[in-house]
Amino acid sequence: MLTILGFAMIATFLVLIMLKKMSPIAALVLIPALFCVFVGKGAKLGDYVIDGVTSLAPTAAMLMFAIVYFGVMIDVGLFDPIVRGILKFCKADPLRIVVGTAVLAAIVSLDGDGSTTFMITVSAMYPLYKRLKMSLVVMTGVAAMANGVMNTLPWGGPTARAATALKLDASDIFVPMIPALAMGLLFVFALAYVLGRRERKRLGVLTLDEVLVEEPAEQETVLVGAGTGNGAKNGKGPRNGAGSGTGAGLADAPEDEGFQGLDPHRPTLRPRLYWFNALLTVVLLTAMIMEWLPIPVLFLLGAALTLTVNFPHMPDQKARIAAHAENVLNVSGMVFAAAVFTGVLQGTGMVDHMAKWLVNNIPDGMGPHMAFVTGVLSIPLTYFMSNDGFYFGILPVLAEAGQAHGVSSLEIARASLIGQPLHMSSPLVPAVYVLVGMAKVEFGDHTRFVVKWAALTSLVVLGAGILFGII
Repeated sequence: MLTILGFAMIATFLVLIMLKKMSPIAALVLIPALFCVFVGKGAKLGDYVIDGVTSLAPTAAMLMFAIVYFGVMIDVGLFDPIVRGILKFCKADPLRIVVGTAVLAAIVSLDGDGSTTFMITVSAMYPLYKRLKMSLVVMTGVAAMANGVMNTLPWGGPTARAATALKLDASDIFVPMIPALAMGLLFVFALAYVLGRRERKRLGVLTLDEVLVEEPAEQETVLVGAGTGNGAKNGKGPRNGAGSGTGAGLADAPEDEGFQGLDPHRPTLRPRLYWFNALLTVVLLTAMIMEWLPIPVLFLLGAALTLTVNFPHMPDQKARIAAHAENVLNVSGMVFAAAVFTGVLQGTGMVDHMAKWLVNNIPDGMGPHMAFVTGVLSIPLTYFMSNDGFYFGILPVLAEAGQAHGVSSLEIARASLIGQPLHMSSPLVPAVYVLVGMAKVEFGDHTRFVVKWAALTSLVVLGAGILFGII
């Protein structure tokens, strides 16, 4: 019964958000609450929610201060050179822009943090997509898939969890998987090329005059990741407005006017502090990778330090915090709403029953192929449950079943990474709300677009793993 209710709850949630019958926050809260009553454990709803909130509170804190930190770094101009470089490559060609999105997301994903990747990628690419009227779900989908493949890095999370759960060395899991993961990343780039050609066919390759047409004021004042007021009121022409650089990655544009993704004249820029901010960011990312302190603590300290140094006056600090308050509230609210969903799934035992049902229904003849089975199961399971739940709850069961048929735990561990391209778009992953929130994309639209392509990317990685004899 719990198995059926679990699948029904997940299906109800996905259908309602994809049909836009409910907002994601409302669906994440009300649907599990309703199914908790159906299960007959309504009296324990409070306990389940508190448990879920407690488990996700560090993640919410990390995202809140990470948004402030990277938002301020975008304000002060730390990422402007990266943006200019990407936009130089992209020009006004939709095909190059989509491929550039995938490349940028993959490069930034090397830090192992999805939220960071999405904040930087969206801040760089959103102005171009808006000005050229490109599909924003293409941007979110490509970024999520590229990050999903790169999320398998040993410091990204899944590999470390698999190593811990099965008492293996993370490098023994990850290094042999590199060829298969490389094929997955190449597939994402190829898919970006195909989607870019589709956008190019729909829009054409625009010229300088077409791109720099003045847009309505409400569109001009959007400055993603850098607040929505400062620097957005300097004018509406192709040089001074907040939308001034959104289409300026063009070959014919002069260097000072072209290749800008953010307003080059915004008053929040701090060119004299550029190298301090760059060094602080490198130290912060190094501390994350080396695990010197918990990630929420690192971002809390980093946000406080960067605000103090770059904006020593209190009114300026308050203005920067206010500029990013909307993103902070949207993301943290979504995380705490997701805590209700995960709390009920785990507290009622639905997730355990669903997993056991799937494992118990594996045909006996598939025993010698448990690595393949694990790879296939990882695609839906890591989408419908957290990485912690899958790697610490389900993976040991799959590994034990594999050992009974002579399949090594290493093969099972490598196969467990297959589902990560789809996992990064799961409604249970807080970082995805950073992505859709900053891109101003409905979560249901993102889900409808990305699921099929992300699942196909996972299958490409699985096929490559089998072809290369890794799995």
